[in-house]
Amino acid sequence: MKMLFRVCILFILICSSVLASAQTVTLDYFFNRETRKNKTGEVERFHYLWGKSDYGNFFILGNIFKKQGFKLDSLETAPTAAKLKGTDVYLIVDPDRPKENPKPNYIQAADITEISAWVKQGGILVMFANDSANVELPHFNKLANVFGMHFSNEMQNHVIDDKHFEDGAISTKNNPVFKTAQKIFMKDVCAIETRNAAKPVLKNAANATVIASAKYGKGTVIAIADPWLYDEYVNGRLPKEMGFENDKAAADVVAWLKKLSKK
Repeated sequence: MKMLFRVCILFILICSSVLASAQTVTLDYFFNRETRKNKTGEVERFHYLWGKSDYGNFFILGNIFKKQGFKLDSLETAPTAAKLKGTDVYLIVDPDRPKENPKPNYIQAADITEISAWVKQGGILVMFANDSANVELPHFNKLANVFGMHFSNEMQNHVIDDKHFEDGAISTKNNPVFKTAQKIFMKDVCAIETRNAAKPVLKNAANATVIASAKYGKGTVIAIADPWLYDEYVNGRLPKEMGFENDKAAADVVAWLKKLSKK
């Protein structure tokens, strides 16, 4: 009986240790807050959410994070260092413009102060932009500029239609981040300019930077030119015969973030 008791205690301690060491990824629900009316006429959130599995969301990416030991969280209000306490990776995706949200929550000076303070203490910030016609860049760039990065208005990898998927191809062979993916699809994206400590991580065929990173204090900031890991482009819609591996790339990116945020 004593032996069984000790085994139970040991099991509880191991489980508690695993849970305590699990990393948390928090998805911003404040700067991107798109709504629409559903079939019943009710207003609902959509686009870049963890919990919905239609094309425009991060359901698959969320599962990849969970498989690699992360806990999923979201932040519905303006970020502060206190609210981000306990978060290891913070994702800001495609901030709203008035076209997408009549009352967008723009990134303000106070937000920049809070986010940069959190990064400096060891946080990992990931900024997903878009082409300039589909993202609010002026305020987003005020945050990116703090870390030596700038999202430009120049469109890259323009894809006219599904018959021209190859125009969105980027080779990731021998890239230190993409350990398994060899070729990815990233369409209609902006370019990223870097200076000071910021460095390119991935460039397209036109030599434009589409992923960049910068160390900032104890933390790291990653800028990505598009929210390209939403469900539409990691769940098999891409033509298999073209060799795109966005699913593998998603796992590679999550592994990279896990390594950067390792406690």
